[in-house]
Amino acid sequence: MFIAHTSQDREEMLRKIGVSSVKDLLSQIPQELLYPALGLPKALTEQELTAHVHELAARNQPLKNFIGAGIYEHFIPAAVGALSSRGEFLTAYTPYQAEASQGTLQTIYEFQSCICSLFDMDVATASHYDGATALAESVLACLRITGRSEILISAALHPHYKEVLKTYVRHQKGVCVKEIPFQQDGTLDLEILSQELSEKTACFVLPNPNFLGCLEHAEEISSRVHQAGALLTAVVNPLALGVLQTPGAYNADFAVAEGQPLGNAMNFGGPGLGIMTAKKMYMRQLPGRMVGIAKDKNGRRAFVLTLQAREQHIRREKASSNICSNEALCALNAVIYLTLLGPQGLREVAELNLERAHQLADLAGNIPGFRVKFTAPFFNEFVLECPIPAQQVIKKLAKKGISAGYALGTDFKELKNCLLVCATETKTAADLQAYADALGGI
Repeated sequence: MFIAHTSQDREEMLRKIGVSSVKDLLSQIPQELLYPALGLPKALTEQELTAHVHELAARNQPLKNFIGAGIYEHFIPAAVGALSSRGEFLTAYTPYQAEASQGTLQTIYEFQSCICSLFDMDVATASHYDGATALAESVLACLRITGRSEILISAALHPHYKEVLKTYVRHQKGVCVKEIPFQQDGTLDLEILSQELSEKTACFVLPNPNFLGCLEHAEEISSRVHQAGALLTAVVNPLALGVLQTPGAYNADFAVAEGQPLGNAMNFGGPGLGIMTAKKMYMRQLPGRMVGIAKDKNGRRAFVLTLQAREQHIRREKASSNICSNEALCALNAVIYLTLLGPQGLREVAELNLERAHQLADLAGNIPGFRVKFTAPFFNEFVLECPIPAQQVIKKLAKKGISAGYALGTDFKELKNCLLVCATETKTAADLQAYADALGGI
């Protein structure tokens, strides 16, 4: 509760500092700086304001979306928003007397449990800002665990994840980041990986599917990385785990993800939901919050915050991270979504993604001048090579009400004529055909 100062309070404070009024207190500030003209239009009534906002919204050009590239359009059951927006959950911040809010802690505990089951990993945190920061935190943990200084990453890792990771380690003394190229089929070059692995390598970052949509040879990569004494951090699409091999199955030491596909809207790119999991032996290297179960003095079950190596609780230099907030509301959306779908429902949604993307690839790849660039298997997005620069394709399809995809030339110079195209369960057969027809009209 906020209780404003009374007039008496203000007068007492002013008297204490030796001025008679607020105006006297601010007298040395030039008038034009103290009360500058804001240039605002005249005030509107509620009715006028509503009409004005609707007019602004009508200027938007709604397009049928075929962009993925890290943030995906999925159907979200109405129950997700209805439950997560209840007043018991939708609060400004996690209460600092956390144990007083058993309901909030239980939802986080259930989220961790669902994520551990989905990823086939031992432990999960209460969430992080987004997939990129979760990855960076896992790499820092690998550096601490191994005492080594070299980080190997796939060249087909999401470009934004690369930037965030390099920012995190930029001032780590002696730490370097090396990229392993991908082959003509879109997957990692295993021979170059083997050549680069050494006694200096702390970890290898494996995106699976990678940014180009391709599925990697995860078991073989994991084996080579561990033979070199390094750790493996997997970056996955959590929705894809409904049909794909789990990180636990190929012996990943850490597995991270952007959890937005699990019941969270695209929200113009954020907020995201950083998911981070690990093997039990590395549990104490995890940053941020974790919720566990204990018993109170009366023997009753109690949900508690546990193993918090946070800078708020221990010495900063001993903390596993100095950025340890979380995305509890987004995590709540995810656990409600997973609970509503269940294992079979999640599998069905993942299968629909797989099916729609392959249907679109078949349609688009058979149009003269267009072809699917890579031959490796993919989940719900693929690279389409175009006869003209990808940016031109995007502009032409936008005129037909279609957002064609992501122009890969922005990040990969060798792919300037290539689009990263995504089709999820939200796309109908008519949508896919309309996309193909639009390409055929170029």
